[in-house]
Amino acid sequence: MSKHGRILVAMSGGIDSSLAAVLLHEQGYEVIGMTMKTWDYASSGGTKKETGCCSLDSINDARNIAVELGFPHYILDIRAEFGDYVIDHFTGEYLEGRTPNPCVLCNTHIKWDALLRRADRLDCEFIATGHYANMQFNNGRHYVSKGVDAWKDQSYVLWGVSQESLARTKLPLGYLHKTEIREMARQRGFIDLVNKSESYEICFVPDNDYRGFLKRRIPGLEAEVAGGNFVYADGTVVGKHEGYPFYTVGQRKGLGIALGRPVFVTEIRKESNEVVLGDMPDLFRDGMNVSKLNLQKYASIDQPLETVTKVRYKHDGTPAIIEQTGPDQIVARFHDGVNGIAPGQAAVFYEGDDVIGGGWIMKSFRQEA
Repeated sequence: MSKHGRILVAMSGGIDSSLAAVLLHEQGYEVIGMTMKTWDYASSGGTKKETGCCSLDSINDARNIAVELGFPHYILDIRAEFGDYVIDHFTGEYLEGRTPNPCVLCNTHIKWDALLRRADRLDCEFIATGHYANMQFNNGRHYVSKGVDAWKDQSYVLWGVSQESLARTKLPLGYLHKTEIREMARQRGFIDLVNKSESYEICFVPDNDYRGFLKRRIPGLEAEVAGGNFVYADGTVVGKHEGYPFYTVGQRKGLGIALGRPVFVTEIRKESNEVVLGDMPDLFRDGMNVSKLNLQKYASIDQPLETVTKVRYKHDGTPAIIEQTGPDQIVARFHDGVNGIAPGQAAVFYEGDDVIGGGWIMKSFRQEA
């Protein structure tokens, strides 16, 4: 009998998830490893060697860890579930003039659900991942808090995990720094893991070329949206662009237009196929509307609440007062302007290190003076 019971560990083949499995095994859990195949890289038009969590090498690396430590390992094919939900959402958001975050969507709506369903079949009480974040439970609520390694903290991508899923989740790396993880792997003889490079690409977008992916995914898109106008906020036309889905708020490089100074995309106008350009100050907004909420620390927000709010993964966060205006709506008002708030990205609200909850940014605005 195991000391703590049976646990299903998501293993991508990388150092983080591998060490999560190793640590839980050493703590006395009966570990079962599972590697999820989310995407067939070759079918997406990649020109370089397959890398990342879906590659055959990564699957083999995960299995080798399991074999060495003597616990079972399975491969779970969720390509159909992933494609129908994550990729359809990805393409749909760009067609709406927004900038999607497929990794957040995959974590919270595909991987967790898929893991828990298989955990039930395998009689596992818990699931675990290699995310750098911590689990908390207070006042009857399960919620995520930041990992101790500020640079690696991944609490931002976990805002969408439900109470039911959080109650069965273990995050064994939250109290560790990346340097400690590497040293632990080295001490245990997993030198290949220490030396393995990490992939930060979207798994289904080869070479980070999302424009090429959209063109292949939606036949005729390029011709349909070509020839729209680059404009300034006052409507002045300054050039032609390739189509509104191929640009994102905050973008400066790759615009294909020279105006004698650096300019940025400040707004995408789907209806008129216009891409609005401006200077750096034009990117700043101090308010936003957020929808499709998932609240973690509190069941609801009954009065305006002071938070630190992140509008993208590597954003440090900005002080803001949030107000819940409906069951599925929050208005955030920042004390200072925030650069490049992109509709379609996730907004995550923090109280100290704790995740209050999050949602999807629908639009940004400037508060009246």
